[in-house]
Amino acid sequence: MIYPWQADDWNRLQQLRAHWPHALLLHGQAGIGKLDFARHLAKGLLCEAPQANGEPCGACAACNWFEQGNHPDYRIVVPEALAAELGATAADEGKPEKDDADDGKKTRTLSKEIKIEQVRALLDFSGIGSHRGGMRVVVLYPAEALNVAAANALLKTLEEPPAGVVFLLVSARIDRLLPTIVSRCRQWPMSTPSAGAAARWLKAQGADDAEALLAEAGGAPLAARALAHDENRTLRDWTLAQLASGPRCDAFACGETLQKLPVPLVIGWLQRWLYDLLAQRTAGRPRYFPQAAPALARCATEMNPDAFARFQRAVTRQRRVENHPLNARLVFEELFLGYRELFG
Repeated sequence: MIYPWQADDWNRLQQLRAHWPHALLLHGQAGIGKLDFARHLAKGLLCEAPQANGEPCGACAACNWFEQGNHPDYRIVVPEALAAELGATAADEGKPEKDDADDGKKTRTLSKEIKIEQVRALLDFSGIGSHRGGMRVVVLYPAEALNVAAANALLKTLEEPPAGVVFLLVSARIDRLLPTIVSRCRQWPMSTPSAGAAARWLKAQGADDAEALLAEAGGAPLAARALAHDENRTLRDWTLAQLASGPRCDAFACGETLQKLPVPLVIGWLQRWLYDLLAQRTAGRPRYFPQAAPALARCATEMNPDAFARFQRAVTRQRRVENHPLNARLVFEELFLGYRELFG
């Protein structure tokens, strides 16, 4: 299926069917359903009896194989860390391996990159004929997760595309892709839903506070739905209360309480709060946490602009190494101590 806000993208995309590009780059904001769109598109390309608008019939052998995750002419390439949550269609790339040094008691950390071995495996897939006499389709998600070696290997394939193979690259950060890869793809910016359409869909999913969730998710409905079911929401609210206290923020309590959470998650909360502080000070209107407008207004009045600029740079530096922290508790203590100093 595609989401209601994707109908226009789908209909316009069908104009390419007469001369389908060998590589299509679907890009746009995170949390708007690009991967689901790419999968639906792949299913439609492989369908043996597609509807007039290009959508899959859902009843032919190809559609059944696709739904079961074993269509012989379809591959999805994702980082190991994503394979488990995407299910069987992500192949066996996400299965943890035993650590030989510890007699199988430990599992290695799953990679968040798409590796060169995964791209090379596509060469075998591309080199054989179609099992059903139609297209062969490859989905790469997220494309920005390609490491340097994998990106270069993919580039060689895109420069000399195999006949009958369609690559669907999905990215929320097109700026992180090699320009040479981007130049060899047909770019397709995915539409972000209007606030009204996103809110209606989210309410239909059972979210009572749709507007607040959408604000925090930057208007992305799937990201907002994930927030509604986030098991860390209570800790998020507690962290926002600490940030709202400004100079009375307890940095050591933050380190103690949040130390078991992923560092990128907490830094994301902090960065959105900082953005709202700046938005409140300059425009009088926060973006992510409108319900915290009074606290943001008070903190924006009390903070030192020069200290704020320095702290933003420090948070950005920490963001670059967020997946490799030496000690999460120390990282959080340092960050929240830095935040408290904005009001010195």
